[in-house]
Parts: sequence; C-alpha cells; structure tokens
Amino acid sequence: MSKTVLGLVRASHPEPALAVTVVAGLLAVGVGHRPSGTVAVVLTVLASQLAVGWANDALDAGRDATVGRTDKPVAAGAVPRVTVAVAAVVAATATPLLALATNPVAALCATVGLVSALLYDWPLKSTPVSVLPYAVSFGSLPAFVVFALPGTPSPPAWLVAAAACLGAGAHFANVLPDLADDARTGVRGLPHRLGSAGSRLAAAGLLLAATVVLVLGPPGPPSWVGLSAVVAAVVVPAVGWYAGRATTRDGGRPVAAFRAVMVVALIDVLLLVANGRVS
Repeated sequence: MSKTVLGLVRASHPEPALAVTVVAGLLAVGVGHRPSGTVAVVLTVLASQLAVGWANDALDAGRDATVGRTDKPVAAGAVPRVTVAVAAVVAATATPLLALATNPVAALCATVGLVSALLYDWPLKSTPVSVLPYAVSFGSLPAFVVFALPGTPSPPAWLVAAAACLGAGAHFANVLPDLADDARTGVRGLPHRLGSAGSRLAAAGLLLAATVVLVLGPPGPPSWVGLSAVVAAVVVPAVGWYAGRATTRDGGRPVAAFRAVMVVALIDVLLLVANGRVS
C-alpha cells in the first residue's frame, strides 16, 4: 500500500467510518433489504463517511498541527492536504449517485445526512448548535435505509428519533477527550460551552433517551433485554464517572466518562439494529 493511500485511509477516520457503515448494513438486513439493496446502502453510507472524514481532516489540518496531533496524517505531513480535499469532493459527489441506485426519496435522505455532517465540519463545529448536525445526520441514517426499501415505506418515527438522540449523545461523548486541545485552537461548540461536567451529563441523558425510545417505541411490551438495557444506560455512565474520580486529575475523568457512554452507545446500536424491522 502506497504512502498516499495509507494516509488517505488514516485520514478517513476509519474506525467510526467502518462502525457506521457496518451498522447501516446490519440495519439494512434487519429491515428486510435484499442483497442488492444492502450493497447499495453500504456503499452509499461508506462514501458518505469517507467524505465527512476527509473533509474534517482537510479543514482541521492547521488546528491539528497546532496541538501536535501526530495521529492525523495531514497534520503530520503523511498525505497532502489538497489530496485529502479532492478525495472528500469525490466521495461527496459519489454519495447521492450511489443512493440513486435505490430510489430518489432515499437518495434525498442520504444527501441531507451528508450535507448536515459536512456543515458540522464547517462552520457549525464552533457554534452553539454544533449538536444539530449529529442529530440530523444520525436521524437520517435509518430514514435512508428504510426509504431505500422497494415501495419506499415510511420509517417509524421512534426509529428516527432514537437515532437522532444517539447521534446527539455521541457528539458530547466524542468531544470529551479533546476539550483541552479544542480550547487551545478556539473551538467553541456546545460541549465546550457546557464544559466537561455538562457534556458528560448531556451525553448520558441523550443516550438514556435513545435507549428508552428503542425499548418502548416498537409495538408490544418491552422485553427483559430492553429493560435491562435501560438499567445499563443509567448505571454504566454513573459507574464510569465514579471510577474516573478515583484516577488522576489529568483528564482521567473525561476519558472514563467517554468510555462509559460509548458502552451505552454500543448497547443502543445493538437495539437499533434489533428493533429496526419495518412492520
């Protein structure tokens, strides 16, 4: 693998890109897509994730260099900034074209999710409404997957609402370990305005809301598994915060809280996939 290709892979934020793409594929299978439809969903979401990741690293190259982010290939000089920017444009252009392999309504949802995420990269990251793109983009994901089915059925409102809460909670959790670096470079999104404690509470509350909606939203009584997930969504963040208080004062608490809410996020993703079937 060439240095440029490896740099592009690293600049795409491969872990979250792969995670979201896999979730979309599992959700597509869960709602009843045929193999061809699942492939169209996966390719569309992957292109969208690549576009957002590359755009983020291209736009943030200066900030990343300022705080010494050697894990960022553009800031570290492993791949040219212009190369990453061009790749982002290509992936962004491919996203609606791939989505059109399903139907125009689904393609519109995919495009809305992409545009919203790109608006987070610039200019909304440093504004009080920085959480909004996360809610819109995550909410549009199950909408796209369901609308992409033959006959374009409407996605259940609870499914979209739960995904939006999950995305909003992920925003607060994702920023927690980077609050200090962001402050040095002038980023002032909603989590930065709320501070570490406020962001932990917001992340935990939103992920709890997502869990409750995923458990109570589908028809029929909630299962014991679902009720157990609600309990976990309350207990895990509290335990994570308590454990963090016993660690050092050099940022241990935000990292512990981040890991705890990520556990809840994983539970929510599993519930999202399990409960996503359209009746």
